Amino acid sequence: MIDSGYGWLLLAAALGAAELAVPGVFLVFVAIAATITGLLALLFPALTLPAELAVFGAWSVVTVLIGRRWYAEYPVDSDDPLLNDRAARLIGQDVIVVEAIVGGIGRVRVGDSDWIARGPDLEAGRRVRIVGVSGSTLSVAPDD
Repeated sequence: MIDSGYGWLLLAAALGAAELAVPGVFLVFVAIAATITGLLALLFPALTLPAELAVFGAWSVVTVLIGRRWYAEYPVDSDDPLLNDRAARLIGQDVIVVEAIVGGIGRVRVGDSDWIARGPDLEAGRRVRIVGVSGSTLSVAPDD
């Protein structure tokens, strides 16, 4: 039977490999917790499985919190920071009013779909620029 300390280290290696295979999952922090647990299990062979699980759980929380803080303070630069924010990517685009904006509300065509738009009263067919997004409502201004 394998010593539990080595089992934790194998788990750490598997989690590290999974992090490399699927980047961005942040399994590295859980792998660090498994490594710490494995080392403690090797240093203190009298640790029981419930104690090892408690150590692993506590260190998982600690390492994930440290990782979250690290990424908040040192964000990863991206060539396309709005990649997963479709609405924010729309700001600055020119679109066509498809349902007149009356009383501040109408609809505009974005690609192959229509979106609710807020802005000054404008007739259908008018070209406008998206200047903001709130939920699924676009704020538009005349494109003069």
